[in-house]
Amino acid sequence: MAEKFSAALVREAAHRIHPFAYRTPVVSWQGAGGQFFFKCENLQRGGAFKVRGAANRILSIPKADLPRGVVAFSSGNHAQATAIVAQQLGVQATIVMPSDAPRSKMEATQARGAKIVSYDRLTEDREEIAGRILRETGGTLVPPYNHHLIMAGAGTAALELMEDAPDLDALVVCVGGGGFLSGSATIAKDINPSIRVFGAEPERANDVWQSLRAGKRIAIPPPDTIADGLRTLSPGELTFPVIQELVDGIFLISEEEILEAMRQVLYTLKLLVEPSGAVSAAAALFGKLPAGLNKVGVLLSGGNVDREFVRNL
Repeated sequence: MAEKFSAALVREAAHRIHPFAYRTPVVSWQGAGGQFFFKCENLQRGGAFKVRGAANRILSIPKADLPRGVVAFSSGNHAQATAIVAQQLGVQATIVMPSDAPRSKMEATQARGAKIVSYDRLTEDREEIAGRILRETGGTLVPPYNHHLIMAGAGTAALELMEDAPDLDALVVCVGGGGFLSGSATIAKDINPSIRVFGAEPERANDVWQSLRAGKRIAIPPPDTIADGLRTLSPGELTFPVIQELVDGIFLISEEEILEAMRQVLYTLKLLVEPSGAVSAAAALFGKLPAGLNKVGVLLSGGNVDREFVRNL
């Protein structure tokens, strides 16, 4: 898109997606490091914030193009989100998903009427596969993060959080490709220029952290992390400049910290979050934040977890 990404796009998205996305609750918790406000996107339609961006993108497609369908690639949450919106609009969705995606996410995507095309994430390129499908069908791409309308839709969660919990000192957002973080940082800094915005990323999938250190987008090999929603290889071309400009730092979270954050959120807040959603919680719970932050917003990105995983938690 030629238009520069802005907070105005996030506000426009908030109006556009209202019929498709819930206004999720905010749960407060007083911890040793201050007061935390958890935005519960694990209770969102499809179990994750992703329906916000998918709805904003699909609702922008000209009606004449909708009969040719939409195509997305995702390990799960964006797949479900695209399928939910497409089904509600009567549009065929084709989703390119890795063969090792969580079973619950694949089943939920299929249950929404989407066609799944599986691939091997270690040997095949999901964007190439999606490109081939687009050429065959003439459909419209709904990417998981690297699109201004996706970024804007994702940012509406932070907009709601800051309306419900004003005067935050900081905001913590998990980061994969960067759509959630860039959209959130843009609206947060527009509302409160002094707020500090941090990303949280698995140690094993640290492409954004590496990219910020290098001053350019860095690609990593397919990462092995339980946070399946954050297994991106490189930050987005559109998202990375926004992160460079507005984000105050990236916290790296170990696999053990992800698991422990899942347990603490479940036992303390009575909320089930998936590993990707626990990454931002871990940054808040385990002393990663700078001192002196009294009110911290934390975006819990999703709660889709296989039953077998929960049994072993």
